[in-house]
Amino acid sequence: MAAIAVEALRQDSGRLRLTYEVIGRIDGLRLAPLDGPQRRDGLWRTTCFEAFVRATTGTAYYELNFAPSSAWAAYRFQAYREGMQVAQDVSPPRIEPRVARDRFALHASLAIGGLPRHEPWQLGIAAVIEELDGGMSYWALAHPPGKPDFHHADGFTATLPPVLGTTSSK
Repeated sequence: MAAIAVEALRQDSGRLRLTYEVIGRIDGLRLAPLDGPQRRDGLWRTTCFEAFVRATTGTAYYELNFAPSSAWAAYRFQAYREGMQVAQDVSPPRIEPRVARDRFALHASLAIGGLPRHEPWQLGIAAVIEELDGGMSYWALAHPPGKPDFHHADGFTATLPPVLGTTSSK
């Protein structure tokens, strides 16, 4: 695999849209076959695309996982790796995987009800990639020192601007 590119967008509707693209020898990657959207734990044990999202204030954050099979998971944490619970205020995502000879793309779109709509969000983007030979690689915008830890505050390096409301005048 040569590279991973990610695009993150907060849509006017308040939904978060993520597009992950893996570029390189896709035939060497372990990609779970399409199996229909369903919530499932443990997706990070094989190829999985992740986003960590929080408001710019406070310590609470969300972990979002998306698998090539279109399985997904969403968790809410009160603080760094504390108070983990299944996020009930996250809509089931729309996941669209696409495979080509030299690239794999996964589009995911969902709403996160527990984050303020009119404030910026901080975002950590990550991916776990498993190869057919069992090799694992861990990708992120930023890694803290030591072993990969996508939950660490140093990983929240991207900022998404607030969704601006519309106003009407008479």
